Amino acid sequence: MNQWADERDELGEIIHPGDGVPIKMWTRGVPVEEDARRQLINTARLPFIFRHLAVMPDVHLGKGSTIGSVIPTRGAIIPAAVGVDIGCGMIASRTTLTAGDLPDSLRALRDAIERAVPHGRTVGRGQRDQGSWQNPPPAIDALWAGLLPRFRRIVAKYPKLEKTNHHVHLGTLGTGNHFIEVCLDENEQVWLMLHSGSRGVGNAIGTTFIELAQADMRRQQANLPDRDLAYLEEGSAHFADYVEAVDWAQDYARCNRAAMMNHLIAATRQVITKPFAVDLEAVNCHHNYVQKETHFGSEVYVTRKGAVSARRGELGIIPGSMGARSYIVRGLGNHESFCSCSHGAGRTMSRNQARRQFTVADQERATAHVECRKDSAVIDEIPMAYKDIDAVMDAQRSLVEVVHTLRQVVCVKG
Repeated sequence: MNQWADERDELGEIIHPGDGVPIKMWTRGVPVEEDARRQLINTARLPFIFRHLAVMPDVHLGKGSTIGSVIPTRGAIIPAAVGVDIGCGMIASRTTLTAGDLPDSLRALRDAIERAVPHGRTVGRGQRDQGSWQNPPPAIDALWAGLLPRFRRIVAKYPKLEKTNHHVHLGTLGTGNHFIEVCLDENEQVWLMLHSGSRGVGNAIGTTFIELAQADMRRQQANLPDRDLAYLEEGSAHFADYVEAVDWAQDYARCNRAAMMNHLIAATRQVITKPFAVDLEAVNCHHNYVQKETHFGSEVYVTRKGAVSARRGELGIIPGSMGARSYIVRGLGNHESFCSCSHGAGRTMSRNQARRQFTVADQERATAHVECRKDSAVIDEIPMAYKDIDAVMDAQRSLVEVVHTLRQVVCVKG
């Protein structure tokens, strides 16, 4: 038996690090890599973790802190646990359209979406970045004007944040696992859904405060198991500034998704001339963020590193991989999970490993039912690089109930 004496209960696995808080894992029937376990144990041993860590079934190794973990803290926040895509999350809206209203060929719809929402990234000196606005439309200008006063207060203290992609990234998708999808639910009703966060400015904010936390730890000669677990203590020079900046970035991310949804709806109306309504059942939720909450009678900061809030009755989104089902869920308010659920299927391998292991032919077979890119640049997002979404959903039956099951028919990747 190892020193942490794993034990099982009806929730899944519990790890007792000995000199840290317990780690409660909703992972029954789902593989967990050993590196992720070690990373969780490192986090559980920090002195300010409250009560226990909660681990979702999509758990996998992350930078500093484990993706798929819920980290409650008192008196400190770990900026790298929140990460650099602050406020990354999902938005989905049900429409009055049905499958029969979609055109026989979905390529025109995909093309319209790709024209309407900047996505991807162009790298190279002197090139215009295709993932940014060259001239933001008036609606984006108006949205940015609402975010600008608070941003100026942040920039007054951290001037280098001024020279970041902020205005020109608002309403844009990004790269990696960010996506836009047109889906059908169990009643063949059309949903519009997308995944993105706080883009370049969120990355700059996250990076800035991660570096400041690490500098603080060096000055204090703190003995950390991982430098990416560097934290900011409440009352310290940068703590309040970080809370202010991260709150703003999370609002930016929510506005970013809402703006893209508006452009997605407009693009859909260009292709489908039949009048339709939207927002019949809309959800807009973060899954990389921190906020103050009350749990077990105590006020704590809850960092959800790849996890979604699932308070009783609260709607959330758990997307599968490119080519697999996604779910609209309703929270059951499970207090042991700090009222949380998974944020997706979770990777089983790195992007580089997926590129080495799979081919374009594999990607074509796995996404044959979806109108999407099938080239070598998206092999790292192939469905086989992710956990089985059905197993992930089964492991968190005590956290959420399924409201709608979605299958994608169009997918736009960054």
